[in-house]
Amino acid sequence: MLLGHGHTARQTHSNAIAMSAAEPQPAEISPSSNSNSSSYYDAVEAEAANKYELVSPHWFYCKLVDSKERWTPFSAQDSEKLEIAHQSCKHSQDLIVPTEGGRYDVHLTKRLRCAVYWEEAESEVRRCTWFYKGEKDNRYIPYPESFSEELEDAYMICVTLDEWKKKLESPTREVIILHNPKLMVHYQPVATTDDWGATPTEQGRPRTVKRGVENISVDIPNGEPLQIDHLVFVVHGIGPACDIRFRSIVQCVNDFRNVSLSMLPAHFKKAQEQQQIGRVEFLPVNWHSTLHTGVDVDLERITLPSINRLRHFINDTILDVFFYNSATYCQTIVDTVASEMNRIYLLFLERNPDFQGGVSIAGHSLGSLILFDLLTNQKCTLDGEERKNEILATTPEESKSMKDILTELELSEYCSVFEKEEVDRQALALCTEKELKDMGIPLGPRMKILHYLRNKNSNKNLKGQKPAASVESEDAKQEAPVKPTNTGTGCRRLDVMTGQVHANYPQLIYEPQIFFAFGSPIGMFLTVRGVNRIDPDYRLPTCKGFFNVFHPFDPVAYRIEPLVVPDVEFEPMLLPHHKGRKRMHLELKEGLTRMSMDLKNNLLGSLRTAWQSFTRTSMLAVEAGTTGETEHETEAEAEASPEKQNEEKPEEASTSVKEEPTLINVGMLNGGHRIDYVLQEKPIESFNEYLFALQGHLCYWESEDTVLLLLKEIYQTKGISMDQPLP
Repeated sequence: MLLGHGHTARQTHSNAIAMSAAEPQPAEISPSSNSNSSSYYDAVEAEAANKYELVSPHWFYCKLVDSKERWTPFSAQDSEKLEIAHQSCKHSQDLIVPTEGGRYDVHLTKRLRCAVYWEEAESEVRRCTWFYKGEKDNRYIPYPESFSEELEDAYMICVTLDEWKKKLESPTREVIILHNPKLMVHYQPVATTDDWGATPTEQGRPRTVKRGVENISVDIPNGEPLQIDHLVFVVHGIGPACDIRFRSIVQCVNDFRNVSLSMLPAHFKKAQEQQQIGRVEFLPVNWHSTLHTGVDVDLERITLPSINRLRHFINDTILDVFFYNSATYCQTIVDTVASEMNRIYLLFLERNPDFQGGVSIAGHSLGSLILFDLLTNQKCTLDGEERKNEILATTPEESKSMKDILTELELSEYCSVFEKEEVDRQALALCTEKELKDMGIPLGPRMKILHYLRNKNSNKNLKGQKPAASVESEDAKQEAPVKPTNTGTGCRRLDVMTGQVHANYPQLIYEPQIFFAFGSPIGMFLTVRGVNRIDPDYRLPTCKGFFNVFHPFDPVAYRIEPLVVPDVEFEPMLLPHHKGRKRMHLELKEGLTRMSMDLKNNLLGSLRTAWQSFTRTSMLAVEAGTTGETEHETEAEAEASPEKQNEEKPEEASTSVKEEPTLINVGMLNGGHRIDYVLQEKPIESFNEYLFALQGHLCYWESEDTVLLLLKEIYQTKGISMDQPLP
């Protein structure tokens, strides 16, 4: 492969080298005749040219990690795609190359990497051939492309002529010296100030220079499978940070996706070899930034100045729970979540037209409650196409155009803005407040448009509902109690909707197959709302599966199954370790428990036997010394002794009963299967539950056991099982 603009200069250098090589050298053995001289010099030139080989480029992108720039390599698959596109579009317009499973687009001419499905700062992209070691860590940093070409030209001359000690100066006055092919160093100037105000430069500590990505220590992934089997939307909980390292939902979902990719070869190897599966795509859904766009200014005015950091943390995180229980902000949250999932779904289908898989949703903490409320308010009478058409229709009048809507709202002056962005009537229905703001629509017109859309959705929702039998009080207006009713399709709307904040819950344009809740407070919120039992026959209108996954020390997580079966006490399902067994400390703990129970039972049994032997001996002695005892009393004692023998091992019998597996009917919320699944704590976590409580609530993003449960359940819907089913 050629190296772009440096090729012409490199060719000129090669011609010069060839001319110099053609001159006879005094130290060399001269050819015997003129006829052999040309072939001799050609051989010398060929030998010199063979020493130099073109460097293989690799593409990198720069991202901020802990406020520091870090250059990360694209996968081998993506780098190859970028290089092919680079070679084909040198003299054409900007070419956009999808990378990282289609989640990012790279604009080759601009050298920018842009997120597709969510908002993220653009990052610089480089075609890298030369690197130098960083100052504070061992990571290698690529040189700019233009300077890399200069280094490559100088390296070619040094290799071909075998003349080293070549010194180059970068645009930032940094010095690079090529001592030999194995030793190349980079000197960064250190500025000092003398008494006269001058700033001479001194050479700082030398840093290693490497040519080619194969000579630096960096992990380059192979790339993701092209086939996407299933799509999962992931909704975050309170606050902008989702884990103990204060990372965003995008970064946490990236970890979740990476864990899933590592689980597939380990547990679905057979299906991969038979090309039955590709991968599962996980996409984040962010609602926090939209909610806090305007309300943060109002909160700032009323927040006390003391303990500023703590108050800011509370405003940014804990208050999200109160916002969701407010009718005004609850509407904003559910609108944002539903519209984002609908928007991303349509965009995903547009970029993946061959996608034939299903869709599932997952929520963490408060995000799981938002999804649960959305799912309980979905209409089950519509099929997928009718549902999509209803969502995309913003007005009952099919003839209404975008211009008519803006004229009705007295916003005709913004017609050009919507025409420029190619927003029609259907696209307007999916717009959020943030998207309207990004288009340049002021606050007043934005509120008019959003109010118009909400009223239209509200009118449509009220069409199929009967009027209320009585007028509710002001307090009851904040709730939406619904009595158990059956529709014609067999859908049930039960008391799980009791106490929900009154809002116009939007409809999703797809039917999720499975709903996963991580560290979820759904059970607690249902109880607080007045729901003390869920009908065993109840199921979510449009979703067949529901899994409630939690860590045993998670302080926010609550169970669901006791609400379905309140009269029976039973433990949640223990999620097996992804390596196929219980953790060692749990097995040891159970073994010690069984051993202590056996010792206790054996000791008690021995004491009972000894006491019975002692009492029996005493009774025989009494009988021998007493002549007035009747034969009837002797028979009564004989009858009583078997009863005592039957009481010898009551605990052993109860223990055996407890160990027998009991089939429990947990209702139809998860299609008749278990709902609550508990993770196994790590050995270090078992020492103190309180120390690891917060970690327990934020551990799901990197939990192999959680990811494996998702993959197992998702692929079971396709009839694909794991290589070795876990116990």
